Amino acid sequence: MRSETASGEGVEELELPDDIDTSALDADIRAELRTLVRMKAQLVGGHLVMAGRLVDEDPEKAYAHARAAQRLAPRLAATREALGLAAYLSDRYAEALSELRAARRITGSNHQWAVMADCERGLGRPEKALEMAQAPEAKELDKATQIELRIVAAGARRDLGQPEAAAVLLQGADLSPVQPEPWTARLRYAYAEALLDGDREEEAREWFARASEVDPEGLTGAGDRLAELDGLTFDEVEESEELEDELEEVGDEDELDDELDEDDELEDEAGDEGELDDEDAEGGADDDNEDKKAAGPDLENDEEQ
Repeated sequence: MRSETASGEGVEELELPDDIDTSALDADIRAELRTLVRMKAQLVGGHLVMAGRLVDEDPEKAYAHARAAQRLAPRLAATREALGLAAYLSDRYAEALSELRAARRITGSNHQWAVMADCERGLGRPEKALEMAQAPEAKELDKATQIELRIVAAGARRDLGQPEAAAVLLQGADLSPVQPEPWTARLRYAYAEALLDGDREEEAREWFARASEVDPEGLTGAGDRLAELDGLTFDEVEESEELEDELEEVGDEDELDDELDEDDELEDEAGDEGELDDEDAEGGADDDNEDKKAAGPDLENDEEQ
């Protein structure tokens, strides 16, 4: 399936897999797609699926697919939001803010409020981000979005040269929940960055370490920040890890060599024992022959008699 969408350089062709499955899209998105004619719904849904699929590995291609969906169906909240998020993740903050505002006007939902506030930061307007953090809409957000908004507000304080105020915004029980939440690593990382900006390096090290503990996939980069504080570059960390791997391989090879040496020694010992057995057998045969020779005259005499 092929779709065309206008771009700055003319017309861009985007390939869609023939077997692309839109059934994994959220129910509300599928409901919006049903308002379109079937062929257009398939194209728009396909671009939305590809935008979501590529957003981590290729943000620019994800943005192109989201833009294609929005141009095919600009009145759908799903396409406006998808383009807004893709633009945000590719640092197109003005476009992201415009599209997310359009989606909000259609749905009346504030669930992207934290992203919109961060767009204000990206546009160099930290004061506006702080206003959004204090707005009545912020109090209606779910827990996860409220945490994200606190992180954005703390970033805005740091943008204004107020690291201590940023740290205060992030303090509280949410930093040390009984069970780690999906946002725990990001909150701890943001807190560590605020502490570091405030020249509280030892405390920052502790919180980078605690962020790394609940971030096994390394999504926050807390482990890299710890290494930087220890004076290691990313390349040096990689070289250290490679050296450890090489040493382990050498150790394995040495063990294998030792095992092979032991096998050779056993084979040599077995060979020596075999040679001794052969020599004993030959010696026994010679003795029998000698006995026969010695007994030979007597036997002849017996026969003559």
